[in-house]
Amino acid sequence: MTVVLETRRLQRNFGAFMATNDVSLQIEQGARHALIGPNGAGKTTFINLLAGVRPVSSGQIFLEGKDITTLPSHVRVKKGLTRTFQINQLFADYTPLETVTLAMLEREGVGGSLWSKVTGHGALVDEAAALLSRFRLAAVMDERTDRLPYGKQRLLEIALAFAAKPRVLLLDEPAAGVPEDERHEVLQIVSDLPSGVTVVLIEHDMDLVFSFASRISVLVAGAIFAEGTVQEIAANPGVRAVYLGEAA
Repeated sequence: MTVVLETRRLQRNFGAFMATNDVSLQIEQGARHALIGPNGAGKTTFINLLAGVRPVSSGQIFLEGKDITTLPSHVRVKKGLTRTFQINQLFADYTPLETVTLAMLEREGVGGSLWSKVTGHGALVDEAAALLSRFRLAAVMDERTDRLPYGKQRLLEIALAFAAKPRVLLLDEPAAGVPEDERHEVLQIVSDLPSGVTVVLIEHDMDLVFSFASRISVLVAGAIFAEGTVQEIAANPGVRAVYLGEAA
């Protein structure tokens, strides 16, 4: 399989504290890869390094074999690496259709038109409507975003990231705060994205992780503690000890 995203001895220090500790990781194209670990394990810091939100202290990051370690986050987006955040980053008074169309305008390099009427870009509006249907948001595409149920808002944020046509999609707890009966829908929609899109997911709900992931990496104290298939991680007594709180 082709490695689409790779880190080599990645480190990030905050003073004397090492939040990311010598992480070398390879993620294959099309994978549904989960990052798990106890609170404070460094999962979000690691995603921030991949996305360019934080600079690395040392080590390298490669996207499709190209070194992107020093590239700013907006350039990484254009190269096919997008992410979502734990807290929604949405325009409250825009509709989902307007919001996704604006993201597509930016993708096409016409960001100067962001605040003009999006209806002047018919092809992109049609593409946005089709994308919203994929994310089961067609029925609410013309409602104000701040009036949507929280689960729909989370799906909209993922749809926004997907509108950039990523090859790697980084999701930081996409189901956090979503009602229990909607959580599996969110992850199922993500899982059903085209196989050419690689998904890297942070999630605390182990039922969701085990139903979603094809491969799991466990972070502890900023370092890779274990890695393997769902079956291998579920059977690993060390993982149960440090993550699930069971006796080793």
